[in-house]
Amino acid sequence: MEEAIKAYVLPEKPDYGEPVSVHDPSVMQAHDGLYYAFGSHFAVSKSGDLIKWEQVSRDGGHRNLYNDWRATLKDALAYVPGGTSTWAPAVVFLQGKYYMYYSLSTFGSQKSYIGRVEASSPLGPYENSVEILRSGDINGPNAIDPEVFFDQDGRLWMVYGSFFAGIYIIELHNKGKKIGLPKQQGFGKRLWAGNMQNGPEGPYIFYNPKTEYYYLMTSHGSLANNYNMRVARSKNPDGPYHDPFGNDVSEYQAGGAKLAGNYQFAGQRGQAALGHNSVIQVGNQYFVVHHLRFREGESRVSGYHNQQTRQLFFNEDGWPVLSPNRYAGEKLGSFAREDLLGEYDLIFHTNENAVSFSESVACELKADGEIHMQGEPLGTWELVGDYYINLVFGEDVFKGVAVPQWIEHLDRAGIAITAIAQDKNERASGIWAVKPI
Repeated sequence: MEEAIKAYVLPEKPDYGEPVSVHDPSVMQAHDGLYYAFGSHFAVSKSGDLIKWEQVSRDGGHRNLYNDWRATLKDALAYVPGGTSTWAPAVVFLQGKYYMYYSLSTFGSQKSYIGRVEASSPLGPYENSVEILRSGDINGPNAIDPEVFFDQDGRLWMVYGSFFAGIYIIELHNKGKKIGLPKQQGFGKRLWAGNMQNGPEGPYIFYNPKTEYYYLMTSHGSLANNYNMRVARSKNPDGPYHDPFGNDVSEYQAGGAKLAGNYQFAGQRGQAALGHNSVIQVGNQYFVVHHLRFREGESRVSGYHNQQTRQLFFNEDGWPVLSPNRYAGEKLGSFAREDLLGEYDLIFHTNENAVSFSESVACELKADGEIHMQGEPLGTWELVGDYYINLVFGEDVFKGVAVPQWIEHLDRAGIAITAIAQDKNERASGIWAVKPI
């Protein structure tokens, strides 16, 4: 029997510490109890609570992960001689060892290599590199961005891929001397269609036992202007994965529910390029660890690969929705209808790969169930149960959750709403709203 939901509690101001930079962060919890995020170009960070992160090394800094990395990865470098560092590694613990799955490539090239090294501790040194797979066929996938996971039946999988032919999955041995190595030759099965212009890349699959779905998260677009985070789901680890509109994303590159793109709340520095994320479950909570950049001018973005953690919630229909704010220790709680009344800053995330920023508009949730903007009706809203919320704007129906938050750009606690489109109108995407208290 599920525990009763308690009344919501506003989080206190968190200590985020100094900014942390990890490009393409893949998060895992090691046996020392700490959370580690491993990224491209040897960047690593660690945390005890997913709130305050400490930089272990920046890009190019922690090459002793492999001792002499060029010697350790000599076979991979022989295939990709222009490689200057590893990309998007993922670390898993299997049969008493830490295994790092890394990729080696050069920008714009399909000639790529996924290998695996091993160590007795999460920070290495890693050694004994073995090949997992390589690519180079113009009609095949790109062998980068590996992530490894167990399904509910104990089978072990690796999801990988990016631009060019899309996202693929291949089964690995789940025990014995060959644990973590491919069970068959070839590239495996395509899960998400791709192309050279818009992705997807950075795949991550996780399971929610409450909804009984596997969720495949990917990132689309360019880090320079329109990067965005999307999700599809399936009852099986190897698909097919569908979006809320019923599209099988293996045949529809532009599919998926868009959780976040470039955006800017009033008084906030524009946030951009959210994505290439990983997910970690802690108890009954889910957390997305991702990188982001900042707005510079009308549509340009700049800045390093700033790492953040945001909580991931699930709406009434089992679709994930992303927190509008960094994680600050908040938990879902029960709301009374009057708690949600008042003035909000509202973000409509742009659909697909728009090269622009979604800027907030002021609106008000009224006691009669209407949503007003500048005194005129804009839509309707209703609270369902403790924290589920439905919003309707014209033909667009959104379902999500209300959650207590620390609103960083206002330096105040408040309430946030996060929801995604649930109908057949594919012009719609995710929406966020925040109000300080």
